[in-house]
Amino acid sequence: QLVESGGGLVQTGGSLTLSCAASGATFRNYHMGWFRQRLGREREFVSAVSRPGSGGATFYAEHVKGRFTASRDNAKNTVTLRMNSLKPEDAAVYFCAASQIALSGIRNSEYYYNWGQGTEVTVSS
Repeated sequence: QLVESGGGLVQTGGSLTLSCAASGATFRNYHMGWFRQRLGREREFVSAVSRPGSGGATFYAEHVKGRFTASRDNAKNTVTLRMNSLKPEDAAVYFCAASQIALSGIRNSEYYYNWGQGTEVTVSS
């Protein structure tokens, strides 16, 4: 089970930190991804952190690279997404999800099979 938190309203240029708490499975066996769904659009990849066995590497979509930072705490079974310099186009419902796919598929939502309920981020202009 995955539970996101940390969403809210922020002004353009502001920051938010999203968290995702995992339970019910061996957290360190999973890559953890962040996806978002903007109003009227399909769910899109934001970031991912690979499992420790795959190096704990981070991956980012181009539109958030340099502004967002993902990390995981395997002792606490949590993954975090720090979002800086937020833009109105970052407003969306953000989801965390788990996967065991090869790293080549880590950006593809189809390979994630555990999803949280989402947390909404609103960015005012």
